[in-house]
Amino acid sequence: MRFSEQQLEKIFLRTSGYCHICHKKLGINNYAAEGKRGAWEVEHSNPQAKGGTHRLTNLYPACIRCNRTKGTKSSRVARAKHGKTRAPLSHLKRRKAKVTNAFKGALLGGVTGIFIAVDVAGALVLVGVLIGYWRNPDAD
Repeated sequence: MRFSEQQLEKIFLRTSGYCHICHKKLGINNYAAEGKRGAWEVEHSNPQAKGGTHRLTNLYPACIRCNRTKGTKSSRVARAKHGKTRAPLSHLKRRKAKVTNAFKGALLGGVTGIFIAVDVAGALVLVGVLIGYWRNPDAD
């Protein structure tokens, strides 16, 4: 099936530009560019051979190697081979998770600071925010 540029962009952004099986970073301009770094294809989460559709909810970006080795297996089975339990987060969900992690880090830093020394609590809050924000939300 051929996809429009708009469809490819929507599919690519569903996982923030990461392979939904192995979580490898993909290049938006390397769609179907076999041999290029970050090359990817559209992958059917529920395989067409098992009744999967071409609806956007069933389409994800996957690096060419993952897409072709997956075959008719489910995405869950393919991800498990890479030690992953879910697809990478979309851009919006990733941003929300980063803010949540930053808040949790600030809270933890503040509580720790109160028990260690009140005069360092502010610094520990800041450290907690930074660590929480920069933590990879897909590691959760």
